[in-house]
Amino acid sequence: MSVMLLADRALAAIACQLGQPTGFAGRVVGRLLNRGNRSVVIAAIDAADVAVGSVVADIGFGGGVGLDVLLQRVGAAGSVHGVEMSPTMLAEAGRRFSDDIADGRLRLHEGRMENLPLPDTSLDAIISTNTIYFVEELATALRELVRVLRPTGRLVLGVGDPDQMSKMPFTRHGFRLRPMEQVIDAIREAGFARVDDRRVGDGPMGFHILVCVKVL
Repeated sequence: MSVMLLADRALAAIACQLGQPTGFAGRVVGRLLNRGNRSVVIAAIDAADVAVGSVVADIGFGGGVGLDVLLQRVGAAGSVHGVEMSPTMLAEAGRRFSDDIADGRLRLHEGRMENLPLPDTSLDAIISTNTIYFVEELATALRELVRVLRPTGRLVLGVGDPDQMSKMPFTRHGFRLRPMEQVIDAIREAGFARVDDRRVGDGPMGFHILVCVKVL
């Protein structure tokens, strides 16, 4: 087997773990994602303007750093929903946040953005970072996010700059790197009245923080 083929398989495996961390390797990836994505996740939570006592969600929470910060922000009177398609990440979060789950402050759900296991108009805010690259039907997913948000709710998406991400070798394996104009148009068509595109960082680490306000 050629070196190039081995390298390509290794890159495909990395991409697969980033999309859906699984098993021992997935647990390692989750911890790495917590460290690498913390600043972007916090920027998204800041932009979501999460209030004490609110009901919020992290969709595709991965290693769980967003769940931790959201629980702190909503306080004892609020609650957090975590939606994740990776059973490995759900199990890790279940162990890490067992006390919050027992207290009813955190509820974990297995699911995908295209079919959220949440009631209509049940959330004050949603964050989701590094997720839409793994969503095939973006319009369907965005309509689901509109459905579960309250009329005054706010969605914040953290999205890596597609031009920079296209230069990363593993992103050719299953990543959907849509132009930002296409993403923003899809958000507006789904039912968000305003989309503010804020930047965090520059160069390869540059991220778009898309702050989306629902149509009243």
